Amino acid sequence: MDLHEVLIELESYADQRTKSTHMKHGAKEPLFGVRVADLKNILKKTKKDHKLSLALFETGNSDAMYLAGLMADEKQITKDDLNQWVKGAYWYYLSEYTVPWIAAESPFGFELGLEWIRSKEESVASAGWSTLLNYASINDALDLETYASLLDEVAERVQDAQNRVKYTMNGFVIAIGCYIPELTQKAKEIAEKIGKVNVFMGDTSCKVPLALDYIKKVEDKDRIGIKRKKARC
Repeated sequence: MDLHEVLIELESYADQRTKSTHMKHGAKEPLFGVRVADLKNILKKTKKDHKLSLALFETGNSDAMYLAGLMADEKQITKDDLNQWVKGAYWYYLSEYTVPWIAAESPFGFELGLEWIRSKEESVASAGWSTLLNYASINDALDLETYASLLDEVAERVQDAQNRVKYTMNGFVIAIGCYIPELTQKAKEIAEKIGKVNVFMGDTSCKVPLALDYIKKVEDKDRIGIKRKKARC
């Protein structure tokens, strides 16, 4: 399939309720409002396609950009590509899922995550924390010292951080507690210290999970340290 064909198929899956929900969460025109399940139906036809994924992301259409992340080839995408993508990821579905997922699966995940969290741009910084937590969820060989120091940084900064950065910092504590057994106890201590993280979620019913409760639930299920096969889902 080429770009034109994919865009036509995306439009055929347009759903007004999905579009309204996405716009309520921050998406802007152009978009069709395609459900993730339908995006995956298209993905079955295209498979991984590096060039097509780049073209889709460049359209600025939110549905096409999300599909681009699912379609991207983690072995071919470059650091420059990812830096361009993170700049274009204007709402949190893209900045906290689409871009971090493929970044974490690429050879540059840890490096870019550390770079992005230092950005003054909220969407880029939140993408950085999301990339680092996703990287930890799929890799065994990790820099434990750096991850430990980042937990300390969250404890110091989270309550005064930018809105979506707060959300991904909280998610970072949860992920480190769940995926890195060596740091589970430290993550629980940090989670207890930060307590409830207040994030403005707009006109939605979304809530911010309590990090300590979340980690304890995973502990109770005896699933600490069980890695994911891939970041994208």
